[in-house]
Amino acid sequence: MINDSNKYVRFDWAAKRMLRDKANFGVLEGLISVLLEEKVKITEILESEGNQEDERDKFNRVDIMAKNSKGEIIIVEIQQTREWFYLQRITYGVAKAITEHIFKGDKYNQVKKVYSISIVYFDLGKGNDYVYHGKNELRGIHTGDVLQVSVKEKEAINVVTSDKIFPEYYIIRVNEFNKVATTPLEEWLDYLKNGHIKDDTTAPGLEEAKERLQYMQMSKQEQRAYDSHIDAIMTQNDVLYTYKEEGLMEGRIEGRIEGRIEGRKEGRIEGEKKKAVEIAKKMKKEGMDIETIKKLTDLAEEEIEAI
Repeated sequence: MINDSNKYVRFDWAAKRMLRDKANFGVLEGLISVLLEEKVKITEILESEGNQEDERDKFNRVDIMAKNSKGEIIIVEIQQTREWFYLQRITYGVAKAITEHIFKGDKYNQVKKVYSISIVYFDLGKGNDYVYHGKNELRGIHTGDVLQVSVKEKEAINVVTSDKIFPEYYIIRVNEFNKVATTPLEEWLDYLKNGHIKDDTTAPGLEEAKERLQYMQMSKQEQRAYDSHIDAIMTQNDVLYTYKEEGLMEGRIEGRIEGRIEGRKEGRIEGEKKKAVEIAKKMKKEGMDIETIKKLTDLAEEEIEAI
């Protein structure tokens, strides 16, 4: 239970419940401004599921999709648990965002620049940094220079480089941050990981967060819902850690008994499947929905319902 009157709600909760309110745009603007190193003004929150053409087409479910004052699209996703094809999914999400906001008959100058910001709380690959940035450029393979292209904007012809048009990606690896916060970006990481905001912070967005995201300012009903959210995350992380450790251990034991590479592989698969079923039972008992259980255990809906 949270009792500290100076405690701030987690960013993932705020993103789903609070930051969509125009009065709270300043918090989101601050995070994006720090990352992009330029002043960002959010003008509206966009819907992200409007372009499903048939039942096989995947929805583009993101935590926040916003448009800034330049007409650019900003996607913010918070991911708590491992997803094996996460980079592929955010690539799809960017492509989907572009197509959702250009219509048949529009000229291609209506294609919007997209920034994808992922806040991940799991071990995403190997790397020593806690923030990674990727952008697309067209460079000469012999000269190394960046291609400049002509773009018509309103009535003017402007020359821009390709990175001004192509999407950009930011990956924030929250769990990798282990520093004393001295810069605005580090202060944001401290909040994302530890829920801590300095009393004298001047980091863009965090001053607004101090005012608007305090736990004690929420109603009792909101506090209870938030407490349940935190409990669910703790249970989920504990369950997934157990699933990972026990599944790997069972796989190794059964693999050694077989004494062959194939045996080890089959042992791991069988051990992980058995553990996934056990985890799904616990999740159902905790009241988690079928879609969440599918995502976290890789079991089919029919298998989950049969448990």
